[in-house]
Amino acid sequence: MKLGPLFGRANRARLAIYLLALWKLFKHPDTPRAPKLIAILVIAYALSPIDLIPDFIPVLGMLDELVLLPLGVALAVKLTPDALWQARLREAEASGERVPKMLWGVLLIAAVWLLCGGLLAWWAWRTWGAP
Repeated sequence: MKLGPLFGRANRARLAIYLLALWKLFKHPDTPRAPKLIAILVIAYALSPIDLIPDFIPVLGMLDELVLLPLGVALAVKLTPDALWQARLREAEASGERVPKMLWGVLLIAAVWLLCGGLLAWWAWRTWGAP
């Protein structure tokens, strides 16, 4: 996982359990659409080797992981019926599974970066380049 030394081994293991629970929540047929969407976005971001804010940017590079991942998990949990979430969390704690790797998560984050870069280039061209 990309969370680095700021998280201890126990916290990384707990986050891995939450990510697995989110994966199980995403796959469960009774999960409403909103938590399903939030769950898969959080998983894609957590497993993607590309960050929205790169780690080499001081402070902000690590804060995105310290803030976005827990907020995403909390939002998915808040939107999910409690009994459904608790059942998926117990399943994740009891199993030795891992969340599958998702290439499309990398592609999604790369697309966001390309969109931001394209918008910045368009704005710069309109501001300074257009006669």
